[in-house]
Amino acid sequence: MMKTAIRSATLIFLLLGFLGYAQKKKNFSGIPNILQQIIPNDRVDSWVLVHNSYGKNQEIKISGGKTDYVPQFSGFDLFPEEDSFYYIAYAAGGKINYVTDLEGLRKFVGKADNAEEAAIILTADGYMVDEEFKDVAGNYYEDAAHYYLDLGKLTSKECPYQKTHFTLTVNKATGAVSNAKDNGTYIELYNKKCPNNPRLLKIQKKEEPKDEPKKPAKRK
Repeated sequence: MMKTAIRSATLIFLLLGFLGYAQKKKNFSGIPNILQQIIPNDRVDSWVLVHNSYGKNQEIKISGGKTDYVPQFSGFDLFPEEDSFYYIAYAAGGKINYVTDLEGLRKFVGKADNAEEAAIILTADGYMVDEEFKDVAGNYYEDAAHYYLDLGKLTSKECPYQKTHFTLTVNKATGAVSNAKDNGTYIELYNKKCPNNPRLLKIQKKEEPKDEPKKPAKRK
């Protein structure tokens, strides 16, 4: 009886440890590394991922041999307001094709084969891996059936510039998002031109001319 109880307790602790390990969050390791995890679902003979920064092209990943392609002058970005962009050139059926926008990237990825691909697919809906705030908007964990991604979203381009973080539950089998939990705003930024900038309002208040006390009239 005692041995059975000990075995049961050991099994429970092992199970709890496994579940705890399975739900341990992992930070995404940067946009280039995320894009290198792409596994195209359609038949592709070869493909190359190119990063263009200030007009210079750098091949980040080459898969399936050499791909003869023409350098592109526009592309996609997984993080807003970047000075650079990415594009993909791929050979299929004897023809060279290009991926230069987020919708095309989503089609190229197809069904999510890993957490990185799940994050890439969601960028077409406005979500992003925020490399500056990975603890709240750039991490994930998974279990046997789902990916759970903590991602950011630009929810206001007006003043104040605002980002909100979400936890998205993605079904591994279907790729469907079954839940998008709004965790609230994690950053608000005011620029100098914002009419509702609290700092600007304080400065304006300080600069308002004060009524000077009237000097007594001189007696003749």
